[in-house]
Amino acid sequence: MNLQTSSKAGTGEANLVTIYLKLLLAALFWGGAFVAGRILKDLDHFTIAFLRFGIASVLLLALARKIEGKLVWLSGRQLLSVIFLGLTGVFAYNALFFKGLQTVEASRAALIIASCPVFIVISSALLLKEQINLQKALGIAMSVLGAAVVISRGRPLEVLKGGVGAGEFYMFCCVLSWTAYSLVGKAVMKDISPVIAVSYSATIGAALLCIPALASGMIASIPHYTKTHWLWIIYLAVFATVIGFLWYYEAIKSIGPVRAGLFINFVPIFGMLLAFFILREKITLSLAIGAVLVISGVCLTNRAALTRGR
Repeated sequence: MNLQTSSKAGTGEANLVTIYLKLLLAALFWGGAFVAGRILKDLDHFTIAFLRFGIASVLLLALARKIEGKLVWLSGRQLLSVIFLGLTGVFAYNALFFKGLQTVEASRAALIIASCPVFIVISSALLLKEQINLQKALGIAMSVLGAAVVISRGRPLEVLKGGVGAGEFYMFCCVLSWTAYSLVGKAVMKDISPVIAVSYSATIGAALLCIPALASGMIASIPHYTKTHWLWIIYLAVFATVIGFLWYYEAIKSIGPVRAGLFINFVPIFGMLLAFFILREKITLSLAIGAVLVISGVCLTNRAALTRGR
C-alpha cells in the first residue's frame, strides 16, 4: 500500500514538473514572437498577422475537433461574442503588434505588453466593480510607472506631454485590445470551452485580417519571401500560437488559471533575453528599471489572486 501511494505521489510530481516545463516553454515561445516580429519588420504587418493565424486556425480547428470530438455550433449570442474576440484579440492585437514592432525594439515591446494583467485588473474594477485593495493598488502604480519608463525611454513625464513614438503607441493599443479580449473572453469561456473559443476566434480573426492583407498586395509579395521569412512565420503560427495556447490551457486544466497565469510573467524576461542574444539589442538602464517595476508590479497585483486560488 505504501509502495502504491509512493508510486502515485512520484507520478503526480513528475506530471507537475512536466506541466511547469510546458508553461515555461510556452512563455519562451511567446517571448520569441517579439523577436520574430522584429525579424519580419520589413514585411506588411497585415500579411504577417494573416499568415500567422491563417495557418494556426487550421491547426487549432483540427485540434479542437480532436479534443471536443466535434466542432460545436454556437448560438447567436455566443457567435457575436466570439466575433468580438476575433476582432480584438486576433485582428486588432496582431495588426497593431506587428505594426509596432516595425519601429520598436523587441525587448521594449515585450515590457509594454507585460503590463496587460494590470490594465485587466483596472478595467475589471471600473467595468465589473471588482475591488482593488492596497496591495493591488501599489502593484498597479508600479507597473504603470514601469510601462511609462519603458515607453518614454527613461523620461516618464514625456508620456503626459505626448512625447511617445508611433511604435510605442501601437504597442500600448495592443494592451488595450488584449484587455478587451480578456474581459469578454472570461465571460465567453463560461459557456464555451477554451479550445473552441480560441480556435473560432483565431479563425474569425484570420478572415478579418485577410481583407487588408489582400489590399496590401499579399498575393504579389508572397513569392518574394525568403526561407528565413517562412521559418519565422511558421514559428509564429505553430510554436507561438498553437503549441503555446495548447500547453497553457492544459496547465489551466491541471493547476488552475491563477497558478498557470503567473508564468506569463516570464514572457517579457524571455523576450528581453532572446532579443539580446538573437537581435543583439542592448539592455539599457531605462529598460532594466522598467522591467523591474513592471514585473514586480504584475507579481504584486496577482499575489492576492494566487493566495485565493490555492
